[in-house]
Amino acid sequence: MEFDALMLSRIQFAFTVAFHIIFPAFTIGLASWLAALEFNWLRTGNPLYRTLFRFWVKVFAVSFGLGVVSGIVMSYQFGTNWSRFSEFTGNVLGPIIAYEVITAFFLEAAFLGIMLFGWEKVGDRLHFFATCMVALGTLISAFWILSANSWMQTPDGFAIENGKAVPVDWFKAVFNPSFPLRYFHMVLGCYLTTAFAVAGMSAWMLLRHPHDAPEAKLAGSRRSLSMALWFATLFVPVQILIGDLHGLGVLKYQPTKLAAIEGNWDRMSNMPLRLFAIPDEVAETNHYEIGIPKIGSWVLTHAFDGEVPGLKEVPPDERPPVWPVFFSFRIMVGIGFAMLGIGLWSLYLRWKGTLFTNRAFLTAAMIMTPSGFGAVLFGWFTAEIGRQPWVVYGHLRTADAVSPVSAQAVGSTLIIFIVVYAFVFGFGSYYLAKLLRRGPDPVEDMRGDDLGKRPKRPLSVPDEGLEGRPGHRAQPAE
Repeated sequence: MEFDALMLSRIQFAFTVAFHIIFPAFTIGLASWLAALEFNWLRTGNPLYRTLFRFWVKVFAVSFGLGVVSGIVMSYQFGTNWSRFSEFTGNVLGPIIAYEVITAFFLEAAFLGIMLFGWEKVGDRLHFFATCMVALGTLISAFWILSANSWMQTPDGFAIENGKAVPVDWFKAVFNPSFPLRYFHMVLGCYLTTAFAVAGMSAWMLLRHPHDAPEAKLAGSRRSLSMALWFATLFVPVQILIGDLHGLGVLKYQPTKLAAIEGNWDRMSNMPLRLFAIPDEVAETNHYEIGIPKIGSWVLTHAFDGEVPGLKEVPPDERPPVWPVFFSFRIMVGIGFAMLGIGLWSLYLRWKGTLFTNRAFLTAAMIMTPSGFGAVLFGWFTAEIGRQPWVVYGHLRTADAVSPVSAQAVGSTLIIFIVVYAFVFGFGSYYLAKLLRRGPDPVEDMRGDDLGKRPKRPLSVPDEGLEGRPGHRAQPAE
């Protein structure tokens, strides 16, 4: 492996995008989670929901800020390290990315301040509207970013003039063949990432206290755990179904990527479902293969005798690296089925009445806290590495997209990024850990005539009461 400017640019972009994606993957779901909490508070008047909102909005604020910082760094690399890519795709991707800024980022920026700091200054319904607008902004942002990335995977609605991609049909460019399923798959993945993060953190908070601790200390964690697990139980099967449909699209539009995912070297009409193998790109075969006969063809084509393409159908220089694609996909799928198992286990414990007291389950839920992040990352590894050697599938190779810069320049900036990211994200993670260690305020602390107690800092954790708020109806914690 030669660490030239191309390789270092790829490493640098992979490093920054891997850091960046974990924050949108969390905040997209967390914004909707906050909207759901506030809606339930307005609907029921139960102070527990507002207590949870006060807690999770601080986690959202820190995560959102870290995501913005890492996103700015990533976007600059299109011009510094990938200028030829920008030159080729600028007429198509430039307007799409601009629409993301105009329609999503401005919307989030306009209402984020109200959501974070405005509850004591605006009415309850206006504050809820602001929260919904922030949640909507995250979904719109995901729409444009996924459209741009999907166009790179399955480009459509363009022509090449003077060596540049020029749009000829914006509808086809935006709603390119892989976009709809990739968008829903990604957004639902973000929601599940948040659900398992919330469930895991709530399980950790419950494990820190005995199950017979005062209800005021446990109510918030129990409610968060229950809501998050209900969502996960209902929507993990939906995500698996969407993933299956997305696989049919990959078979149709990116057959070489699918062949790498399955480690399939020769076209087969009865391909086994390969559970494990060690692909050998030199010998063009697999070692130590473990599989279930014919099931692979059925999963991929919905027919036992369905044909699956092989890697040998294209020259070696048009194949992606096989083993990272092969294993990334299986790790992602394994995490998905682990999520399904947690959801089914939670249903059984609800029926038994021990969801909040079964320490084995709470420990498993806590271990699953980062599972959504892992699934998102390994899913992106599969999609992006599987697209190689193309940066725009079938039209522009990655090697032809890099800027004419020196390896020394890229290597030095990569080192700087590693140091700065370690510093910035280290402190961000430390602050998040402090918030999570404290946990939600006891519900009893949110009652009483103490609205005059304001935080000295906007994101500190004050004891704020609810009595006297317009429309508040005090109810016991559930």
